[in-house]
Amino acid sequence: MNRLYPTCRFIHQFYTSAVQRSKPLFFIASLIAVAVFSFCIAATRTTLFTDHEVGDAVDSLNGVKVYYNGSVDHVCGRNVAADGYNLGLKYQCVEFVKRYYYQHLNHKMPDSYGHAKDFFNKKLADGQWNKQRNLTQCSNPSQRKPQADDLLVFDGHAFNPYGHVAIISAVTDNTVEIIQQNPGPSASSRATFKLQQANGRWHIDDSGVLAWLRK
Repeated sequence: MNRLYPTCRFIHQFYTSAVQRSKPLFFIASLIAVAVFSFCIAATRTTLFTDHEVGDAVDSLNGVKVYYNGSVDHVCGRNVAADGYNLGLKYQCVEFVKRYYYQHLNHKMPDSYGHAKDFFNKKLADGQWNKQRNLTQCSNPSQRKPQADDLLVFDGHAFNPYGHVAIISAVTDNTVEIIQQNPGPSASSRATFKLQQANGRWHIDDSGVLAWLRK
């Protein structure tokens, strides 16, 4: 599923704060929340501003293609590899990251099912082994700097309880670029986030980022 657009997330935080402060602000925030909720739903489910058809290749990394999915809740059936390994539902975000790890990194996950946010095991400390995914889990923030080919996990939220996953495509000392499938019908397959280092730990500056997983 797609991650929350920054505007929607800001309004969600404002609404929560308003509820805690006063009734007038609560009333105003409620009206705004209804409008923003409608906007976010429409933005993730309409395809008015694109020429792509579902299944079109829109991007690629190391030879692994990203396919257009249209509405974020659209599914074209399950993608299963020739050896029977479950790659996920076409063309959701999970399907791309698992297909990328399978095709480019020759990696299979012991647990090949679950929603995007389920890739993060909240019981693990930074740097511990995630047995379900057979990957090292680096919490956000982490002592380990993100690197290309890491799998990035986003938490769920009010507009998308399932979370989101992507592949880190490039890293500098202060930015992280990702490549993603199913970010929304009019959203880009690429996104960039600020990367900060403090007290020996690396932090991707986005409140939704839970962790990055590494082979």
